[in-house]
Amino acid sequence: MKTQNYQNHARIYPFHHLIITPLTLIFLGWTVYRLNFSTAEAIWDSVYVMLGAVILAMLPLLARIYALKTQNRIILMEMRLRYFHLTGEPFYPKEKLLRMGQIIALRFAGDEELLPLIEKTIKEKLSPKDIKQRIQDWQGDYRRV
Repeated sequence: MKTQNYQNHARIYPFHHLIITPLTLIFLGWTVYRLNFSTAEAIWDSVYVMLGAVILAMLPLLARIYALKTQNRIILMEMRLRYFHLTGEPFYPKEKLLRMGQIIALRFAGDEELLPLIEKTIKEKLSPKDIKQRIQDWQGDYRRV
């Protein structure tokens, strides 16, 4: 597996991003294109199919949202454990000063630079992108969904 860094850390899950989601969106577009308002029966049939297409298009998005929310909870627990391991103190006071996106970005930092980078992030209100660009010892995440 290729060594991960800032330039290549974003992940694409081909089955989700390149097959399922595009197909459901194509089906939704095709359904909109084929809406028929010529008779009362055709209207109800169109509404029925449109409702199904909307539900179908939402399913891969919902599955992705669930996976990311679960993963974010795991990342937060990982950061709490790392911070406690490095300092012997709880992470709770620091995490209240950080947004989730910042915590996710900070997790890529190696142990040596994590604590100073947390302080700098709080003081300078760094964006997740800025945090990632400042990391020198990148710790790849090869298990992210």
